[in-house]
Amino acid sequence: MFDFSIVANWFDGLLRNTLGLGDFLTILIECVVVGVIILLAYALIAIALIFMERKVCAYFQCRLGPMRVGPWGLLQVFADVLKMLIKEIFTVAKADKLLYAIAPFLVLIASVGTFSFLPWNKGAHILDFNVGIFLITAISSIGVVGVFLAGWSSNNKYSVVSAMRAAVQMISYEMSLCLCLIAAVILLGTMQMSQMVEAQSGPWGWLIIKGHIPAVIAFIIFLIAGNAEANRGPFDMAEAESELTAGHHTEYSGMGFGYFYLAEYLNLFVIAGIASAVFLGGWAPIQIGIEGFDKVMAYIPGVVWFFGKTFFLVWVLMWIRWTFPRLRIDQILALEWKYLMPLALINIILMTVIVAFGWHF
Repeated sequence: MFDFSIVANWFDGLLRNTLGLGDFLTILIECVVVGVIILLAYALIAIALIFMERKVCAYFQCRLGPMRVGPWGLLQVFADVLKMLIKEIFTVAKADKLLYAIAPFLVLIASVGTFSFLPWNKGAHILDFNVGIFLITAISSIGVVGVFLAGWSSNNKYSVVSAMRAAVQMISYEMSLCLCLIAAVILLGTMQMSQMVEAQSGPWGWLIIKGHIPAVIAFIIFLIAGNAEANRGPFDMAEAESELTAGHHTEYSGMGFGYFYLAEYLNLFVIAGIASAVFLGGWAPIQIGIEGFDKVMAYIPGVVWFFGKTFFLVWVLMWIRWTFPRLRIDQILALEWKYLMPLALINIILMTVIVAFGWHF
């Protein structure tokens, strides 16, 4: 398994030793390079997910999806991006202009912040703190504020109703998300994302295997709660077009709307990426204890493993969206407070007992 820290250390040595730059300029250049990589990856993955969503939706509805712009419709998303960039940006006359302008950036900051914690490969961690899981849950909570401010500041009654629904739903399902991550932390013994992946290396080392029943329960609850946290179907009550037009971003146009659109798809990728890293081993390859097989699997780059697992989970979440009908708001909250959260609490107790008695693999 290639360690990407070799490349990072080489680049750092190039700036410090070969070019003779001081600490300040070296750190500044490295931060700029990392920032450009984050934004570039953010944009490219969003484009890929939008195209994937359209094709998956078309498949489940027995259609072809976009086919006219470019071969197989590959350039359709780029055309949509260009259209969004050149559209007129209007403001609402009686809106709270400061909060109206800040809200899209809060949603985007929360999305980019959590996106930066994903472990792409061994040694390729943009942010990798020893309390990484705690910071992920803290930063992701900023998105709730952005969604609520967008609806409230728009001075639109439909947007306000949407913002209230979104805030209640997202805050509620954050609890199940956190409880599932706590169950994983109990078994793996660390909150650092890179160490969580390292702990799952080796034969049959993935969390859903070594943690057996409690890990599987936590994994399923995490996917359900993550889908609700991203406001995607069947949990898209906040954006119920038949009731609330476009929901909390009804009064946004141009890239103001584009930021909400980008954040929705990248939140989907972030949820799948965290689930991949915490429960499916992230960049760790499949290891079954057979030397020849394990050696061949280890030759596959870690970034391929990570993207393969993550996009598989993205496909599963899209499958769920285009299969189940939209739930009512009372059904959404009942599912969380009556079923998922009590089950997640019981699951934590079960995981603690299994770890205390050493019953895990």
